[in-house]
Order: sequence, then C-alpha cells, then structure tokens
Amino acid sequence: MDLAATTYPAPWGVSLKAISGAITLLLIGIAVVGLFMGPKGNWIWLFSMVVVPLCILIITALFTVRGYVLTPDALLVKRLAWNTEIPLQGLQSIEADSNAMESSIKTMGNGGLFSFSGSFRNQRLGAYRALATDMRRCVVLKFEQKVIVITPDKPQAFVNQVKAIKGMA
Repeated sequence: MDLAATTYPAPWGVSLKAISGAITLLLIGIAVVGLFMGPKGNWIWLFSMVVVPLCILIITALFTVRGYVLTPDALLVKRLAWNTEIPLQGLQSIEADSNAMESSIKTMGNGGLFSFSGSFRNQRLGAYRALATDMRRCVVLKFEQKVIVITPDKPQAFVNQVKAIKGMA
C-alpha cells in the first residue's frame, strides 16, 4: 500500500458549469448595469448593485473545490486559497455512489456557484456535508457523527485507496 499523498482532481459536472456560468453572467450583468445605468453619486445604489454582486462572486470563488489530497491520516479538500482538512479517524464506511446527492435539499451553503458546498439533506443519507463539483462522481464517507460527500475524478479508485489505507474490507 502506498502511503504517499495522492491527489484527485475535482472535475466540474454539467450542472455546475451551467449554474456557475449563468449566475456569473447574471452577477456581472447586474454590476455593469448598476455601474453605468444607475443614479450617479448614489452610494447605496453602487454598493447594492455593484459591490454586493462582485463580492458574491469573489467569496464563492474562494470556496471553489479544486481537488482532493488523500494522505494516510486525512483528506484535504483543495480550495482556491487554502485546504479544508477532514481527519479520517473514525471513518466507518466509504462507497462510490453516483446517485448519492439525488433529491437533496440544501439546508445551508452553496448550491452551485463554483461548487456544491455546505449542508444538504436527502432521504437516503439524511443530513450531510458536501464538498462537491460533479454530482455523478459522489463518494460517501460515513463517520459516527457525520456524513461527507466528495466528488473526485476517479471515485472507485479513491474508495479503493482509502480502504487500503484504513485496512477496510
């Protein structure tokens, strides 16, 4: 078993590309219209129609899921400017499930602007945390107190490597 860190890219699915593209165009359009067609010198207008839409874009872009790094002890979710660490201690099960996020409801977080990140819920998994980019490449990690869904480019290879690292059958 290879104990070195392995990186798995996080490819964007069709729905993430469509949602991100449409919302980006909408927010940039609002900012452009607000800047050039709004009342001159009205700071409330400029703030709400230019600054807020651009801040939404910048902040959500920072939370983009770029990939996953699997180490012997943890899963690192690569963001634009930092990594989110998920310790693998207490992992009870892991499986690739391309339908894991089906019929999910976002309870808090980002539902498709550069990633599907945050708290979600569906009948199959209950409450879970998603750090995802392609809902058809889901890997479900179940811990005693939480469920996490990620979407590496090779879900089954990721599952097999985690099982080998953790000594799971």
